Amino acid sequence: MSTKVYDLLIVGAGPIGLACGIEAKKAELDYVIVEKGALTNSIFNYPINMTFFSTSDRLEMANIPFMSIGNKPNRTEALEYYRRIFSHFDLNVKLYEAVQTLEKSDELFHIKTSKGNYQAKNIVMATGFYDLPNLMNIPGEELPKVKHYYKEPWPFINQKIVVVGGANSAVDAALECWRKGAEVSMVLLEDEVDQAVKYWVRPDIVNRINEGSIKAFTKSKLKEIHAHEVLITTPDGDITIDNDFVLAMTGYKPNFSLLKQLGVKLSEDEKCQPEYDEKSHETNVPGVYLAGVVCGGLNTREFFIENSVVHAGMIVRDIVEKVK
Repeated sequence: MSTKVYDLLIVGAGPIGLACGIEAKKAELDYVIVEKGALTNSIFNYPINMTFFSTSDRLEMANIPFMSIGNKPNRTEALEYYRRIFSHFDLNVKLYEAVQTLEKSDELFHIKTSKGNYQAKNIVMATGFYDLPNLMNIPGEELPKVKHYYKEPWPFINQKIVVVGGANSAVDAALECWRKGAEVSMVLLEDEVDQAVKYWVRPDIVNRINEGSIKAFTKSKLKEIHAHEVLITTPDGDITIDNDFVLAMTGYKPNFSLLKQLGVKLSEDEKCQPEYDEKSHETNVPGVYLAGVVCGGLNTREFFIENSVVHAGMIVRDIVEKVK
């Protein structure tokens, strides 16, 4: 069991967690970053062919240039960039070490992970939102044919696919699978795909739907999933279609369990937004800070890499000020 007391323990080694580590190191704080998966685990789990909406210069941090072949980097380029960030700053990161419990006593935080125990004076939660999918809560969702994460189209060649959702992930999955020979149907809550879909991709999916290459059930919901078919509720009534796989691209949400363990207050409205000071990013629990998309609660479209990197400096400055 470790008896060392860190000035700062950072939960999450995504881009924002790494930014917090950089600022902590510059301030000569004794810190550690604990990550349950791979380095930048959320980006690692993105679809293999994913292209970022942001340009590479918007994703830069710590004055380290982000070079990409195109104006907008892809997943592989981002993974390599953040690997170089990690290596360049020689950050203290513990990978594949999931945080299990967090508690505070005697002004110290006691953290138990899957590999050990830590003590820290302050904690930064930079856990992102890619851990938990938004479930449809319908019969059959537990079947192995239902996927809430999409990586690549190859498993779906010559298969009947239903894609649920109309945002970027759903559109990318639908187009890629269709181009590899899948029979693709989309189930959309609205009467069209999301207006916020990447502007260079949206005309492609609209054209494929209009020409009938991809079937779109608009203003519809998936009602039931069975081994070889699905039931869809449409404006014209329930219909059943043959189906081999369901790609439920219904979005994701932060894991609030660790915040609740620490006693961080969440708003009682639909946003479930954690309570924190916008200048310091400290929560209602002294010594607990939030960085990145977790600040938005269930509103996961408010915070991005490019507008959350600044959280790191704000947090570390507040910690340093308190010990002066």
